[in-house]
Amino acid sequence: MIQGIFFARFLPQQGTKVVHQSPPGCIVPEPDVDRPRLFDFDLLSEYIIPRQAFCNRYVTICDPDCKYRILGHPVCIKDEKYERNEFMFNFCIVINADDDKIPYEAVVRRLASTFTEMEIQNQFLSLEDYSNSQDRRSIAALLEIIKEDLNNYNECMIPVDDANTINMKLFPIHPHPPPVKSWHVPISKIKFSEIIDDTWDLTMKKVISQIDGIKDVRRIAHDADVALDLTKIALQHLLYYDSVIMLDLFLFGNVYAPTPDVNDFIEDRDGMQDECANYVYINGPRLPNFYLCRLFTSLCTSRTVKEWLKLHIDQGFPVLNYVDVRRFIQFGVIKGLIYRVHKYTVSAQYLAGLVNGERKEWREWRTGEGMGRFADGCHCFDQICVERNIGDAKIMDQLWKFPKGDVEIIYR
Repeated sequence: MIQGIFFARFLPQQGTKVVHQSPPGCIVPEPDVDRPRLFDFDLLSEYIIPRQAFCNRYVTICDPDCKYRILGHPVCIKDEKYERNEFMFNFCIVINADDDKIPYEAVVRRLASTFTEMEIQNQFLSLEDYSNSQDRRSIAALLEIIKEDLNNYNECMIPVDDANTINMKLFPIHPHPPPVKSWHVPISKIKFSEIIDDTWDLTMKKVISQIDGIKDVRRIAHDADVALDLTKIALQHLLYYDSVIMLDLFLFGNVYAPTPDVNDFIEDRDGMQDECANYVYINGPRLPNFYLCRLFTSLCTSRTVKEWLKLHIDQGFPVLNYVDVRRFIQFGVIKGLIYRVHKYTVSAQYLAGLVNGERKEWREWRTGEGMGRFADGCHCFDQICVERNIGDAKIMDQLWKFPKGDVEIIYR
């Protein structure tokens, strides 16, 4: 949200002066306007129109109270027609100090470049007081429209005169998403069927059609008949726009454990228990929410999902008759109620080789059937399952072929 916008210029006799501002009185006092100023302009005036070394570049300033941030791009135009052979001005935007300033940088740069060109063409800024033309908008009116349009619509298109138009748009800046791995499972957050159309990229459409919350990235690439690298790029775009989330492979040999946030579920904060029940219950009568709390709190680091199921079945609660276990686990992970405990394998022989500087290729080893390159403590079992297309039990069988006492399994 833009709190204020103003146009300042350097006057040889008066120094730096705010010529126009919106809303009125937000930067410097105006007659008949009773409005508190956003900050003390006199304290920051030397940074609004700085020395020439800082001109013609993007500048950000915080007020002394760190409440507001001023974004500007001071411009210095050198020409003999001006007094002192130069004309200096700045169009500044004021936002809250906590707001993200990155989307506004392009707007400030565009204001500086647009008005610089207009000043060079017909001295739009320097001769403002002497112009009586009815064919152009005033700078004060332009500032008001720019602020209102950007705040309300995130864009503006304003005709200034017969030859110039101000076109600007605020683009949201999302953080760069983490890399997509072949063993990740994408889950859609929106209904793609309602927004997809014929103009979408063909690769993206093929990838989206395979997202079902069960298939991993490699399986999606195979079923969509798309190269794995292109599939990852497509999913990276969906991650960037927060259209999908990435979870781990769901296997009954996985291990999960509660996080401290499970207390929010037990206290039913924001109706989380009913939300979970609507997502995970499949058959039979609706069970009390107590059973969901019991299921979450009974997960632990020493128990696989399969063992967790057997525990409840032995206690007389047939979980599979009422609960979709995959959706139950996914709900807990998405909400941060539980976390995945990954398994890694570490070979003492491999680590000793690294310490000694040996570069032996693991595929030459007879032990482990090529598992050596995964025995460095950096490859989880999910990655091994997907890249070698084998199950958890098969991985353990191959690890038993290493020398006795050489391999350790780490849970973290």
